[in-house]
Amino acid sequence: MKTILEKIKSIHWADRRIIMVAVIVVLVLLMMDFNNRMVNMLQLGRQEKQLNTQVAALQQTKVKIEAQIAYATSDAAVEQWAREENRLVNEGDYPIIIMAPSGQIPTPTPRPVTAKVMLSNMQIWKELLFGGN
Repeated sequence: MKTILEKIKSIHWADRRIIMVAVIVVLVLLMMDFNNRMVNMLQLGRQEKQLNTQVAALQQTKVKIEAQIAYATSDAAVEQWAREENRLVNEGDYPIIIMAPSGQIPTPTPRPVTAKVMLSNMQIWKELLFGGN
């Protein structure tokens, strides 16, 4: 320990100043590097949160699609398609086809007619200035 102190005391003032400036410059450079690393770490943390959210959403989508695939490959889906889409029947079923009665003419729905109210210029200005009741 004494040898280091003796070596420091033996250095001239000008040399000490140069060493101190060099140490300060090195410390400033280290702090700048630390700051850059911290900024990168924060950006990577935000990106990790976004990616975790996307992964969770994609996993939910995967579960839903797997459920749809399982239903689509089941016998119940085939039977539903055959009965509803393709109008097929099983043995023993009696198909019923509902038809409109012949000779009936559909009645059109009447539309209400709006009547236009003609206002004089004096009534229009009165409505604009004083409001309408």
